[in-house]
Amino acid sequence: MKSIRTLVLLVLFSGTGAVAQRSKKPNIIVFLVDDMGWQDSSVPFWTKVTEFNKRYHTPNMERLAREGMKFTNAYAAPVCSPSRISLMTGMSAARHKVTNWTLYKDASVDVADSLLRPPMWNVNGISPVPGINNTAYVTPLPALLKDAGYYTIHCGKAHYAAMSTPAADPLTIGFDLNIAGHAAGGPGSYLGEENYGNEKDKPKVPWGVPGLQEYHGTSVFLTEALTVEGLKALEKPISDKKPFFLYMSHYAVHVPYAADKRFIQKYKDAGLPEKEAQYASIVEGMDKSLGDIMNYLKEKNIDKNTIIIFMSDNGGFSQSPRAGKPHTQNLPLKAGKGSVYEGGIREPMLVKWPGVTKPGSSTDRYLIIEDFFPAILEMAGAKNYKTVQKVDGISFVDLIKNKKQSPDTRPLVWHFPNKWIAQDVAGINYRSAIRQGDWKLIYNLKTGSKELYNLKNDIGEQNDLSVKYAEKTSEMAVLLAEKLKSYDAQMPVYKKTGKPVPMPDQSF
Repeated sequence: MKSIRTLVLLVLFSGTGAVAQRSKKPNIIVFLVDDMGWQDSSVPFWTKVTEFNKRYHTPNMERLAREGMKFTNAYAAPVCSPSRISLMTGMSAARHKVTNWTLYKDASVDVADSLLRPPMWNVNGISPVPGINNTAYVTPLPALLKDAGYYTIHCGKAHYAAMSTPAADPLTIGFDLNIAGHAAGGPGSYLGEENYGNEKDKPKVPWGVPGLQEYHGTSVFLTEALTVEGLKALEKPISDKKPFFLYMSHYAVHVPYAADKRFIQKYKDAGLPEKEAQYASIVEGMDKSLGDIMNYLKEKNIDKNTIIIFMSDNGGFSQSPRAGKPHTQNLPLKAGKGSVYEGGIREPMLVKWPGVTKPGSSTDRYLIIEDFFPAILEMAGAKNYKTVQKVDGISFVDLIKNKKQSPDTRPLVWHFPNKWIAQDVAGINYRSAIRQGDWKLIYNLKTGSKELYNLKNDIGEQNDLSVKYAEKTSEMAVLLAEKLKSYDAQMPVYKKTGKPVPMPDQSF
């Protein structure tokens, strides 16, 4: 009898331990890459491996794809600040009105145009407190995670708000620790030898990456320095046995390019021109960072309780006069960063949630970057949270749990009433778009023209069906107008009359 009672107690004890392990809050890592295109990886996010997939070496992305789920229809905004703010707030860019990138307080970065003037968008980004001019007042994601018991770490690029406004410092939006994040959206340099762009004779130039002085004058590439510091930061929550949220937000693979000497030679040997080889080496350095983090989690025996979400903030910096001769390509997707065509908004995305995501799985269900906000809070077990902003995103947790899904009928919207570069080419500047199912409509805010594509049959958006399917075009235009109105979206105005550009369902 005694042995039976002992066995029963052992079973009950082990069962309780298993339940406790399952109920423990998972650690969450968002690994966000800057300006990484859909094709800039040896992981194919299409139905086949392409020549560009063969160019790059990203073995740790391959590893993450084997261990988790791949998303082939993941979307962000055309440029960086709108995407990052949508992730941190759950809002559509059309609603939060940070529709272009931010930098200087009360100053627009829009290029002058002869016909249109951009609306009075929120040039100062987001704010965790009310009353700041030209900002979206919000309850940010890290603040809610902190309330849910998480130790929150920001590492790398921030770019949430203009200089001299509260959210320029990630600590003000709920991060316990900030490593190298500030108002600027790009690095002054990737090179330790150049102090990551911190120039003593130019103290007012905003591009110098802050807070990494111990690496100044060394040969440590920026991506590596951030990775080392990010992993150091994990020691505290691990020691305190507290769940952590690590927002690993690399400056890579943004301009200005430089050779990551650890990796560049193989690309030169393969015959790539210097700039393309530099770019490929930065991509591989980013991938090494991912691998270092995954290895660290395993060494600390916390990998089975850590979620990793990999994403890019907009399309690759390609096919744009601002990029000069393209050094990367998003083909077969059309255009690149700054565009609402697929090359500017479709992103590489991977998720590993041990015990939840099926290893080696893939989904073609679409989602958009504001969906990260409710999904991450659901992963964290944060319930009944309240925000001052209306959340547009929809959690994708059921999707990664492989629960039965209804057909994709949810409309996704992009709104860019801005002028990012001087030339009106490659689908850049003054455009809105909507996707519903396989159909996608693009509305040119400057000309009033509409383009209709079926992405299932034409992923490269080469065959405009707006005339052939005029009824569908009209239907999509009405839906886009309804969504923009529901967001109270801003439209550019005509310089000559001061009147706003018509909504897509109105006469131009």
